[in-house]
Amino acid sequence: MLRIVTILLTSYFMLLGLVFAATDPAVAESPKVTAAAATESPDGIPADDFDADFDADFDDDFDSSSTTPERLIADPLEPFNRGVFWINDKLYFYFFKPVAKGYRLVLPRPARVSVSHFFSNLATPIRAGNALLQCEFRSFGTEIYRFVINSTFGIAGLFDPAANIGGVKKTSKDFGQTLGRYGVGPGFYLVLPIVGPSSLRDGTGAFVDSFADPLRYANLRTREYLAIKFWAAENRLSLDQDTYEGVIADSLDPYLFIRSAYAQLRQAHITQNSYDINMFEEPAFDSRNLDPLEWLGF
Repeated sequence: MLRIVTILLTSYFMLLGLVFAATDPAVAESPKVTAAAATESPDGIPADDFDADFDADFDDDFDSSSTTPERLIADPLEPFNRGVFWINDKLYFYFFKPVAKGYRLVLPRPARVSVSHFFSNLATPIRAGNALLQCEFRSFGTEIYRFVINSTFGIAGLFDPAANIGGVKKTSKDFGQTLGRYGVGPGFYLVLPIVGPSSLRDGTGAFVDSFADPLRYANLRTREYLAIKFWAAENRLSLDQDTYEGVIADSLDPYLFIRSAYAQLRQAHITQNSYDINMFEEPAFDSRNLDPLEWLGF
């Protein structure tokens, strides 16, 4: 046993000696290195240390292994999130997208746009309430104005004369954004089943927003409520121009791309005002264009 320990210690100190010898400037300066240092440039001027340092720095700048992508949101649950992302991906391609394509064949685009307008108008309390919580009174007034005009002239929200004629577009407000405006961070990244990308803050915000959803108080059964939500999601997907397919085709890692895009989008919603015009400086609408047939495209 003592002999084995002695051999191991001897080997260890021999290796240390070789390492120190290799790193010792006096030993490391071999004739080969000295010759390389004295190599002349094409102009006949000896190359100096500056050139070598410049070349090394230049190589480091373009060394892909030395840079790592910036993570905009914490993702401690990445293995779990990737698993949910994979399931959502399969559900999208093998269920939701085929249903949306069949839905396109049944309902023409103008009708699907009207359905989208209806559900958007129905969600006005969520946007208006959060605009008020954020003390954005102009956005609050915009949402109230849009609701009144679209619910009357727009026939229960099936059309959007407030935007198409008056130029007053809806805002983007939710409780997750409200929390962000008051300094609440996103927490960590979450991929929710079917719903998709979210975060601890935004998932909590979506739950709070659900209490401002008029459908919640429509005395519907759970399956009826879920059926309406499914219809709204499929209608929205039927109007999409294959955005997700483009992400999958162009990204080396779609999961990382979507995570980064989601974090940037949410940050933009929080730090920027989302109203489109000042409704108090432009006409509400041109009465000469109040023609329902024109809204339908005839």
